[in-house]
Amino acid sequence: MKIGAKHYRTIWVESDGWSVTVIDQTRLPFDFETVTLRDVKSVAQAISDMLVRGAPLIGATGAYGICLAMRADPSDAALDAAYEMLVAARPTAVNLRWALDRMRDAIRNQPPAERANIAYRKAAEICEEDVAINAAIGEHGLALIEEAAKGKKSGEAVNVLTHCNAGWLATVDWGTATAPIYMAHDAGIPVHVWVDETRPRNQGASLTAWELKNHGVPHTVIADNAGGHLMQRGKVDLCIVGTDRTTATGDVCNKIGTYLKALAAHDNSVPFYVALPSPTIDWTLTDGVKQIPIEERSGKEVSDITGKTADGSITSVHIVPDGTPVANYAFDVTPARLVSGLITERGISDASRDGLTALFPERV
Repeated sequence: MKIGAKHYRTIWVESDGWSVTVIDQTRLPFDFETVTLRDVKSVAQAISDMLVRGAPLIGATGAYGICLAMRADPSDAALDAAYEMLVAARPTAVNLRWALDRMRDAIRNQPPAERANIAYRKAAEICEEDVAINAAIGEHGLALIEEAAKGKKSGEAVNVLTHCNAGWLATVDWGTATAPIYMAHDAGIPVHVWVDETRPRNQGASLTAWELKNHGVPHTVIADNAGGHLMQRGKVDLCIVGTDRTTATGDVCNKIGTYLKALAAHDNSVPFYVALPSPTIDWTLTDGVKQIPIEERSGKEVSDITGKTADGSITSVHIVPDGTPVANYAFDVTPARLVSGLITERGISDASRDGLTALFPERV
């Protein structure tokens, strides 16, 4: 995607051929800054501190963490230590383990002198696959927006509601939930996005809105609890969200609050779609509520909030009574019965084992 007139991906190898640069998403939307990572420890820290976030980008970043580890020490012991350090950085998104498994499998039985080069090639392959997957998701999801547009008056926008950030910043490029939106906009289809603020980290307000503004897509940020109200009044044509992990039976784990949007959509007969890259499917799980680990993050993300003051300075303030206990559950699970369809790189399927295996028969 573009920032100003310049095309960016969210992660790239520097001109030295080995160090890895990412966009520091904790600085958005007020400052656009990049951070260069030069060892596996800094990669793990970037993932856990959410300088990078979004399941596909976490996987790609973890892959480059293995590259940096192999450059420093190509031994089996270093490979195993890097794997364990990185896989522990974020427990919910399955893409991280998927990418690390691919890296380890590609490297394990190779001569130590060749491991770093093999690792960088495999990490680049993972990134290119992610871009291709997201572009395909965009093309399949575009058909849903085109269909919704047929029921609109000339020039009237299709209203899409999304939750959290499943955009370009959550992937290597394009995004998952936003890819159909960008493609619709680029094709000249009037589209407007209701952007949930997505407390507590406000990825919708700070990241999705920033992306859409840069790309020129009309959008409006709303409080998280406003979605049901808009659906009741016919102001939402469809919902498209992303996912951090989806079971083989179609249960979807995404940023906290997604489940409530799905309930409201179901009650108001609003289609609720999930943009689903296949590496995000955990084929070993069948019950999302019981089996998916839900990350609990620092309560400070709820009790404190960062913003820009009238004089332009960036500051954080405390918004709950001192000493008040705070819980911060980062994700929730939307049961398959509430999902209208899963938009994958191979097409759109029912949120069910049969639906997914029809698109991915090799997983039967």
